[in-house]
Amino acid sequence: MAEGEDVEAPQPLASGQEETETINLTPWEQHSAVINLPRFDYNAPSLLLEHFHSGFLITCPIKREKSATKEAMCVLQKYVASLSSKNGETVEIVDADVAVKRRKISSEEKGGKCLSSAECKKATNNLEDSGETSIPTTLSSARTEADMEKILSLSLVKLTRSGLLLFIFPKGNSSDAVDIVSNIFHSLDSGSLKPPQWCHRIFPIQATCVLNEKDLRRVVLKLVQQFLDDKQNKLEKPIKFAVGYNRRGIEETEMKSQRTAEGSNLIDLLDRNKCFSVVAGAVKDVVADSVVDLKSPQFAILVELLPVSGLSNGSLVVAVSVLPNNLVSTKPRLCIKALVSEPRTKKG
Repeated sequence: MAEGEDVEAPQPLASGQEETETINLTPWEQHSAVINLPRFDYNAPSLLLEHFHSGFLITCPIKREKSATKEAMCVLQKYVASLSSKNGETVEIVDADVAVKRRKISSEEKGGKCLSSAECKKATNNLEDSGETSIPTTLSSARTEADMEKILSLSLVKLTRSGLLLFIFPKGNSSDAVDIVSNIFHSLDSGSLKPPQWCHRIFPIQATCVLNEKDLRRVVLKLVQQFLDDKQNKLEKPIKFAVGYNRRGIEETEMKSQRTAEGSNLIDLLDRNKCFSVVAGAVKDVVADSVVDLKSPQFAILVELLPVSGLSNGSLVVAVSVLPNNLVSTKPRLCIKALVSEPRTKKG
């Protein structure tokens, strides 16, 4: 060091100022510390082949899946918890910002031990009372996943297509995905929920099944009967219905390399006309005098082919729902309504 060169001494902390520890994080760790994304459930493919599941299929812009996942978690956290409370289950509903604070505090280590939930809640209340919002800490991914599972009971499933998110409830979960999405639309219409930025559509999945004629027919029969038994659904005769089938870009040619003895039936059901025939036949078995009306149906049966990653033996899984006419749009095609109306493109 040259003679006479000034040496900058470390500045002492101001009175009352808390000392924070700077931790070097990788870009992904910094990203996950802000967004708190759950990990994919790699057991989901086998579970979908073995049992029926309910959940949500969400569309979003390509390469914006992480932002859409964060947004979907914030929305679903509120409405899944709200519906669970109505059903008699005890679920704490917290504001998204407070939830993030608690997740951060819960992962802060003191003396090598993680804070308990009671200490976490106490620390959060103290922060709110003092008006502080910044919490220097690292995030525990394991604790974040546990919070996600406790609040939402939803698993994030890895897909082979971009611009899609799939959340499923565990086997036997009684949460009604249709009621949850209906409540979301009601809140958007009333202005109590801010329009989402990344989530375009939320398709409520009432049941998943393997794409074969027996299982598809069984699911449609059950869901149509449930819809007709619901006293809230007032239907006029003749009962009008419509069928929608979305293959998500999966064409028959993609399955040619996976032809097997049982796989040949999967190829047949990839054909729209064959699938429509199976679904319409199941509806006719429940309501013999029902008629197809694509313009103004009283309810719609939507079948969505799920591009789930990791399915074995060339199997395919579909999501099925029977929805009232106020949740679907018929133009330009039959599908679940968009969460936000698309702006008209300007000429020029």
